Amino acid sequence: MVQRTGGSRRKTRSKFKKSIRRKGKISLSKYFQTFNENDIVRLNAEPAYQKGMYFPRFHNKAGIIRGKKGKCYEVMIKDGNKEKMLIVHPVHLKKA
Repeated sequence: MVQRTGGSRRKTRSKFKKSIRRKGKISLSKYFQTFNENDIVRLNAEPAYQKGMYFPRFHNKAGIIRGKKGKCYEVMIKDGNKEKMLIVHPVHLKKA
């Protein structure tokens, strides 16, 4: 059987690149930020923290918080005509 080439961050060199001003340690307020249900958030990946990161196709999309699962949030986004549920760590979310 042929193995799949690459991993979850394949072909994302420029997409997940930080600007020079954003480089450095992750702020704790961003790491521990909280959201309520029905909050509108934007998916904005923090490349230094890989846990709870979504698939690169959904980068910079807006979604709605539907619930919490452990430390992460369930975010409902619209992908074409389908609604999809993503489980995302709060460090990758930004209030819209």
